[in-house]
Amino acid sequence: MSAHRDTFVRDNLPPRELWPQLMFELPELRFPARYNASSMLDTAVARGFADKDAVLSAAGRLSYGELLALANCVANVLTLDLSLVPGNRVLIHAPNSALALAAWWGVLRAGGVAIATMPMLRAGELGIIIDKAQISHALVDASLETEFEAARCACPTLTQVLYFGAGGELEARLKQASAAFSPVLTAADDPALIAFTSGTTGMPKGCVHFHRDIAAMAETFSRHILQPKTNDVFCGTAPFAFTFGLGASVVFPAASGAATALPGKPGFDALADTIAAHTATTLFTSPTGYRALLKVHDARLASLHTCVSAGEHLPKVISDQWHEATGIRLIDGIGSTEMIHIFISARGDDIRPGATGKAVPGYEARVLDDKYRPLAGAGTGRLAVRGPTGCRYLDDERQRTYVVNGWNITGDIYTRDQEGYFWFVSRADDMIISSGYNIAAPEVENALLTHEAVAEAAVIGIPDEERGHIVKAFVALKPPARASHALTLELQDFVKGAIAPYKYPRAIEFVSELPKTHTGKLQRFKLREPRT
Repeated sequence: MSAHRDTFVRDNLPPRELWPQLMFELPELRFPARYNASSMLDTAVARGFADKDAVLSAAGRLSYGELLALANCVANVLTLDLSLVPGNRVLIHAPNSALALAAWWGVLRAGGVAIATMPMLRAGELGIIIDKAQISHALVDASLETEFEAARCACPTLTQVLYFGAGGELEARLKQASAAFSPVLTAADDPALIAFTSGTTGMPKGCVHFHRDIAAMAETFSRHILQPKTNDVFCGTAPFAFTFGLGASVVFPAASGAATALPGKPGFDALADTIAAHTATTLFTSPTGYRALLKVHDARLASLHTCVSAGEHLPKVISDQWHEATGIRLIDGIGSTEMIHIFISARGDDIRPGATGKAVPGYEARVLDDKYRPLAGAGTGRLAVRGPTGCRYLDDERQRTYVVNGWNITGDIYTRDQEGYFWFVSRADDMIISSGYNIAAPEVENALLTHEAVAEAAVIGIPDEERGHIVKAFVALKPPARASHALTLELQDFVKGAIAPYKYPRAIEFVSELPKTHTGKLQRFKLREPRT
């Protein structure tokens, strides 16, 4: 039975018949009926880690005992000072920090539903999330007050707000709060968080995940692919609001008794400094991040032994360059906000550079034809996955297209080879049909990226009277390269020499930068919008 007195989230879940089929075959995925994911902190202390480093940041060190106490103080402030009841939604709007991390755990301990948001969101974007989730409580970094207050004015449900940082009110109340708090005995399938998609295709969707889902991502990808040790130190660039970052910097370290090191400021030079300062061993960032780190690569990265790439497709060229520079083969992975974390990957000798990998233990994956029928053996089609986690959109008709016949349909086109490895082809809506040929946008992008003058590239199909569609590339150049007709011809010939000539971009537009989400994902839909 649910412990939630505020049933808004449960009331706005999709009908049960539209849920994906869930699988809990691994013993570690059989959670008790009553389970609060924040018990990971209690378990760490019970294992003797009370004095062990949990969070390392510019603000100092938090041991597991101190982190648990701080999370308990947050839970007490929420329940006693702000009258939170289980099931209320709590916005955490802040950059990654030790207090934001403790606040996230504190919300779960209080039985609230945590909604972390990207710190770069503007008022209009915040307002959509607050309204959609009917958020009542918020813990906000004081540096983000201007945009937050502009959003708050239009959202009458949001009545309880505390700011923190720069001597904020939250810190003052935490000093007065008790460090003792017994976590609410939520059901394992009580909603614990709503993660909003990053908007690569427009209006964001709220993905509801339960307490057991939070544990499940640790018991699948982290346990079987990362295989962390208690002396590991995790580090990454992704915000906690991005479930890739939530796993990397919050959940996986806590589940394994490892530490997390939080960079104090953005930028990859600062990331390298953080890795060196805390001898980080396990890094999470995007292919774009690894490309940037290669430019600043030096002895500061020497402590790393495990590097994970996700958030976008990992081109083989970046995997090979990282391996050549560091001796570490990148762990690639595909995950989604809908699935909470990575569900296809590989580690060690099982890695095939250029391939994403195989289904992570606990998950099943297959490719489907255009009529959603499974393809036997090797083949190319729509990727479908199921496991202990899955898509449950908050009050959104798009649930019907993401879940089909019990399988989560991710929107990706993949090839599965004879060995069972999955190779990314494109997003389903990034397949370009030109003169009857199927052309995958990422394949053309990867070819362009190997040219010495190209910093970034994005490819779409644009209408053409003769061919139906043609390939158009948007290219950002590396200094000192300059846009010119001669360079256009050079890039076109270069692509013809790298891949089948019919795939070359018949139109190239040089741009200063590509449109991206706050998590760094390319927003192709913006490239398709009419220009004025």
